[in-house]
Amino acid sequence: MPRPIRIDFVSDISCPWCIIGLRGLEIALERLGDAVEADIHFQPFELNPAMAPEGENIVEHIGRKYGATPEQSAANRATIRERAASLGFTMAMTDTSRIYNSFDAHRLLHWAGIEGRQAALKHALFDSYFTNGEDISDHAVLIAAAARAGLDTDEAKAILTSDRYAAEVREAERLWQGRGIQSVPAIVIDNRYLISGGQPPESFEQALRQIAAEPVQA
Repeated sequence: MPRPIRIDFVSDISCPWCIIGLRGLEIALERLGDAVEADIHFQPFELNPAMAPEGENIVEHIGRKYGATPEQSAANRATIRERAASLGFTMAMTDTSRIYNSFDAHRLLHWAGIEGRQAALKHALFDSYFTNGEDISDHAVLIAAAARAGLDTDEAKAILTSDRYAAEVREAERLWQGRGIQSVPAIVIDNRYLISGGQPPESFEQALRQIAAEPVQA
């Protein structure tokens, strides 16, 4: 009988290590087969909550925020691109790419969770941003991603043109920050175990096998 496991995946759409971590987790779960039955919930985290509507050039942003030179930024992107490719994801960011505000994307993800399409929308948004270089704060981009995820586009538009789920997203952000999450991806398993960063599938698989072998908590 599969071991039920709850996984809270705390992440941001604009975080490249988050898609790397997600693919690592998904591949690990595929390898585990029937050993576990994972219930994944995507939780919101904003790396840049004060980002202006027009966004910011990625090289300028990384330089200002972390002190990285353009050469260091390019080298980091190359590393990320190779890691993503090894996991079957195309990362197409360049030195002209931009960082955008992701709050509305998180509002749509909250709704997608209610509709049972959260994972599909998460992947669609990662594709929009990292593979296609689209502005994930643009409502047309978000609605198109919702369509690819099998969600109702009229409802998506209605949500985006209102403040629906804004309070819920803010509350969830405060909750996870209050639990000590300061960087992403942060993968919390059964509300007890934390796996941080874009780990490879082997690391996730080992951790999940160990957890699955433990008695289920009442």
